[in-house]
Amino acid sequence: MMPDIKLEVPADTSNLINNSSNATTQPSNPLSRKLNKILETRLDNDKEMLEALKALSAFFSENSLRTRRNLRGDIERRSLAINEEFVRIFKDVKEELESMHEDVQAMSSCCEDMTNRLKAAKEQTQDLTAKTTKLQGENHQLEVRAQVARAFLAKFQLSSEEMSTLRGGRDTAVTEDFFKALTRVKHIHDDVKILLRTNQQTAGLEIMEQMALLQETSYEQLYRWAQNECRGLTQETCDITPVLSQAMEALQDRPVLFKYTLDEFGTARRCAVVRGFIDALTRGGPGGTPRPIEMHSHDPMRYVGDMLAWLHQATASEKEHLEALLKLVTMQGVEESMQDVVGHVTEGVCRPLKVRIEQVIVAEPGAVLLYKMSNLLKFYHHTISGIVRTSAATLLTTIEEMHILSKKMFFNSLSLHASKLMDKIELPPPDLGPTGALTQTLSLLREVLASHDSSVVPLDARQADFAQVLLCILDPLLQLCTVSASNLGTADMATYMVNSLYMMKTTLALFEFTDKRLEMLEFQIEAHLDTLINEQASYVLTRAGLSYIYNCVQQHRPEQGPLANIPSMDSSSLKAAMVQFDRYLSSPDSLLMPQLNFLLSATLKEQIFKQSTELVCRAYSEVHTAVTDPLNQYKEPESILYRSPQQVQTLFS
Repeated sequence: MMPDIKLEVPADTSNLINNSSNATTQPSNPLSRKLNKILETRLDNDKEMLEALKALSAFFSENSLRTRRNLRGDIERRSLAINEEFVRIFKDVKEELESMHEDVQAMSSCCEDMTNRLKAAKEQTQDLTAKTTKLQGENHQLEVRAQVARAFLAKFQLSSEEMSTLRGGRDTAVTEDFFKALTRVKHIHDDVKILLRTNQQTAGLEIMEQMALLQETSYEQLYRWAQNECRGLTQETCDITPVLSQAMEALQDRPVLFKYTLDEFGTARRCAVVRGFIDALTRGGPGGTPRPIEMHSHDPMRYVGDMLAWLHQATASEKEHLEALLKLVTMQGVEESMQDVVGHVTEGVCRPLKVRIEQVIVAEPGAVLLYKMSNLLKFYHHTISGIVRTSAATLLTTIEEMHILSKKMFFNSLSLHASKLMDKIELPPPDLGPTGALTQTLSLLREVLASHDSSVVPLDARQADFAQVLLCILDPLLQLCTVSASNLGTADMATYMVNSLYMMKTTLALFEFTDKRLEMLEFQIEAHLDTLINEQASYVLTRAGLSYIYNCVQQHRPEQGPLANIPSMDSSSLKAAMVQFDRYLSSPDSLLMPQLNFLLSATLKEQIFKQSTELVCRAYSEVHTAVTDPLNQYKEPESILYRSPQQVQTLFS
């Protein structure tokens, strides 16, 4: 902080101040003006004055007369001391600058010397630098050429490891590295075509020829390896390795080698399937389970069914093996090739299968078994054809032949049975029911149709077979019944035919595809029912005394005169007949033909009774109309026929 400055005003100055009023009157006095100027000065705004006073306060410690008088000298001495100090300090700076100047001069001389030496060295090494630059450029070009050569070799040549893999010995196993190297050869062979479009045609042709030769050698080695692998697949369980699948994928580029390999696989698997089939027939499974199929030769259906089931399973397994072998192959026609191989594999079992099935069929096990066997063969033909889709497969042809043979033997058996029925016609039994031959034949038909319904053969084939079966059995039966009843009376014949037709109808009603036949039988039954209804009505009218009267009424003509004049048509005869008719009305059930009691169907019996009663009511109504007609000259007709037709109908109902 700036020390406090205390200025003592001298006495003469005080006097001057006290006389200031007088001084104002003397404005021209210089001292007064100067004093006024000093008094009017504001120190706050004069920074130089403040700085001067601040500096003065540093050494002006005592305000006395002596110090005021010596103030100028003190200030000058202080200023001199400061200048001397400034000179001393700048003298040191000057010395340092001179020293620095000497150093800079030395450095300048050294740099100049070095520059001269560098110029001399540059002049001496200029040729060497040019040669070095030229060599560096040539080295860069050589490096680029080396990189191009390495890239060319990497793109168009195989490594030593790849060459050794592809040129392995005949006994060398094929691995994943072989296929990688073979793929590399194929790519090089395809890529080298680029060189043929440039100036490097000679190199391109040489590389292409080299790769083509290497490809053929590799494919030959791969084919021999795959052929040996396929030859070893003669066990019942076939394990297709992924490497073998890759081999088939690679060989598809060589269709001939591909086909030869497939043929080798098919031959090996054919031997395995034939051996497995013979073992299943004679030895059975491992440890005797399942038992040998030949053990069931006494049961034709199981015998044939077990053989076909084994073949179906074997065919499906062989197709799965082929699919595993060719799963990576993408060439066209692979599905057809697969089907051909499966057909070739299963061809070996056709001969033993055909011989055994023929033995069963020729032994004539019966019509039902023959029909079941035919359906079984048809089912397996349909099932196996879903696996072997080519109809030319020998296995499918063999099964189809056996199906046709069994079907032919079946229909021959039915025809023989029908001819035997016609050779010895059996007379109807006393109860007019079905004959033993009819019952036996219907039982046979029922068994055939039952096996037909349980068949898994497609619907259209079953429907065609059904129509032929009914043609072979039902038509001879109808002919048999007609011939058998030819010597019977009308009522007996109708009753016997209704019973026989009813048995046929109830038999067919249980099965499908019988609508047309049922409709035909229904028409025939209705025809014979009409006969029985008429016979029952005639039977009732005869025994109720109305038969003669009804016939006279129907045959009477107006030109014959009154009906009462006809013999036996007088009032007394009519009253006697009405008495007999009343007894019938009191007990309608008492007048039934004996043949109706032999009917097998109570419904039909009820139908005959009801409709014959309607005919009796209609006959009575006609007689009543004729008697009450005045032209017939009956006196008091109400006393003769005292029941109206409505009353008679009410009594019957």
